[in-house]
Amino acid sequence: MKLLSTLLHKLPIVARAGVSEVEVSDLCYDSRQVAVGSCFFAVKGTATDGHRFIAMAVERGAVAVVCQELPEMLNDGVAYVVVEDSERTMASMASAFYDNPSRELKLVGVTGTNGKTTTATLLYELVRRLGYRAGLISTVIYKIDDREIPSTHTTPDTIRLNRMLREMVDAGCDYCFMECSSHAIVQQRTYGLHFAGGLFSNLTHDHLDYHKTFAEYLKAKKGFFDALPKEAFALTNGDDRNGAVMVQNCRARVKNYSLRSMADYRCKIVEMHLDGMLLQLDGRELWSPLTGRFNASNLLVVYAAAVELGFEPEEVLTALSLLQPVSGRFECIRSTSGVIGVVDYAHTPDALENVLQTIDEIRTADNALVVVCGCGGNRDREKRPEMARIAAAHASTTILTSDNPRHEDPEAILDEMEQGMVAGNRYLRITDRKAAIQTAVMLAKPGDVVLVAGKGHETYQIIGDEKLPFDDREELRHAFAKKM
Repeated sequence: MKLLSTLLHKLPIVARAGVSEVEVSDLCYDSRQVAVGSCFFAVKGTATDGHRFIAMAVERGAVAVVCQELPEMLNDGVAYVVVEDSERTMASMASAFYDNPSRELKLVGVTGTNGKTTTATLLYELVRRLGYRAGLISTVIYKIDDREIPSTHTTPDTIRLNRMLREMVDAGCDYCFMECSSHAIVQQRTYGLHFAGGLFSNLTHDHLDYHKTFAEYLKAKKGFFDALPKEAFALTNGDDRNGAVMVQNCRARVKNYSLRSMADYRCKIVEMHLDGMLLQLDGRELWSPLTGRFNASNLLVVYAAAVELGFEPEEVLTALSLLQPVSGRFECIRSTSGVIGVVDYAHTPDALENVLQTIDEIRTADNALVVVCGCGGNRDREKRPEMARIAAAHASTTILTSDNPRHEDPEAILDEMEQGMVAGNRYLRITDRKAAIQTAVMLAKPGDVVLVAGKGHETYQIIGDEKLPFDDREELRHAFAKKM
């Protein structure tokens, strides 16, 4: 229990109504989760306005309401607090409610279009190998030391986030590595957290269904670095043209990393194979079971972040060489007949291009490449023809199929993807994703590569409002077994 006045200490308030003081037992922004003693936040979301549910929250036992507009009817015994921004106030109050857990951890945020999950996960695995307890907040899973919690969002809401950070502190964690999505930054989910460091991977075409323009998308990512404290570090990618923009107004200690040019941290690929690569990282050689230029960049920023956190370079390199690929990120599955399957989460044009370039660098001219890819429904439509164009530019055969169609007609999505095809492209349209994967395997000969792109680690497919079981990796294994 916390006094409302304690949670509001030093926060800007527009107006007050109702009782002046109450004891708060928990925080909620979903009226369906309100219990007796809750503080309810009326948030104006993209889909619905929380102010519509103030009466329901009070009826369920809310003793305090934080809102941007007072309701017409005020209930006795309830404290009403009017603020300019409910989301930002909720973030600050959530930190205070859980006694500011981010200040008791070395919290590192990872943002960018691609590579966030791999980077955050590798950092988590690295510090644990170095003997420390850590937390992870990622698209794939949330972890509190070795306890796993199913992930619902890349970056959870600020109440759940602060609650998990407190659980990490109570579990003895010293570090936490978290993905910071552009949605989360705009929606103030990272506001009020104390970061020890921030990492920028890259910025490419994505989420324009939400941000509307690339400039707004860039602004969202940059906002994370603008907010870093001066005692933190900021690592930016010198190989991305937006890397320098990210840290223009950054107060933190800025360092850069690069595979191609002079930088504070540098890396060179010496050899690359499907089962790993030999790197020269900051003048030292390292073999990693990860492969691809994008993974070389991920490993480099992981190394740089660990050094900036105070770890010795030699012990970091030793631990780095033992780290395994992240689930659904360039995950290789070999058939007994010699066909090589690759499952990757690549769901943006740049990510797909990176994966295909990696495969092209490794496979020989005699090895065909069959690509299975789709685009999600109710998401950025502009990238659909571009995804198909990129796939067809590299593949011997491209199979256009469903991803998570959600509430869109899968055939209509494929129609838009098909606009990226040009004369001479060899491709098929197979709406059923399972059948598409089976067809790709049937087309492949020993030594050929089958890339299944878009869903990676996901174990479901969203069709309408249903979340149906579906795992690209399992479907690929079944197709290999069926071909035997």
